[in-house]
Amino acid sequence: MPVKQNNISELALELGLAMSEMKSRLRQKIQATINEYDPDLSFELIEILGLLSRNSGINQQEIGNKVSKDKSSITYLINSLVKRNLVERIADKNDRRNKQIFLTPKGKQIVETVYPWALGLYKKAVGNIDEEEISKALLLVKKMTANLEKTGSKYDTL
Repeated sequence: MPVKQNNISELALELGLAMSEMKSRLRQKIQATINEYDPDLSFELIEILGLLSRNSGINQQEIGNKVSKDKSSITYLINSLVKRNLVERIADKNDRRNKQIFLTPKGKQIVETVYPWALGLYKKAVGNIDEEEISKALLLVKKMTANLEKTGSKYDTL
């Protein structure tokens, strides 16, 4: 028997709420650990440092897209990281108006200290779930996100 569209929508809603709750709990636990290390660092700052450790030299727009923050928030966060000497802005060789963001040695040191803590919390969250289940869930969420990118109007419900 095919599942009704309403049931699928409700399941998707529950999935979204569950993902949001998981992210919120992880964020709280990561922030508590960060506070023990350096109370002046926030989850958002660590999130950007971690992103830059995996994607060195991306620009502020790309950072904003990956962490789902608007331009003014990202500018504020990057400015804060620059003031702390954790990142530096370097003009792109092809377009000097475009600034690429790189970790400084001090920023790399913080990532090397904090990243294992965060990975440990994610490992705890995974528990005994196998790699295949995680891969399927990741693929599912990416497909759902791609479907949202395809929608045109805010009234488009199909």
